[in-house]
Amino acid sequence: MMPLTIADEGKEYTIQRIGGNPETRQHLADLGFVAGSKICVVSEAAGNLIVNVKNSRVGIGKDLAMKIMI
Repeated sequence: MMPLTIADEGKEYTIQRIGGNPETRQHLADLGFVAGSKICVVSEAAGNLIVNVKNSRVGIGKDLAMKIMI
């Protein structure tokens, strides 16, 4: 497993685990980041990511991306 922050752009991954406190995990789940979901990094700028997850594009900061393990 590795954090989402070091994923290659354009490659599809499967979310293995979501870390963080319960509020953070719930926030990410509300955005569609749940274990077993497919995810693809569209672009990265200064550690912030735009990703495709569950047929939606979502922008997340580096701190949240570090909690998503692929």
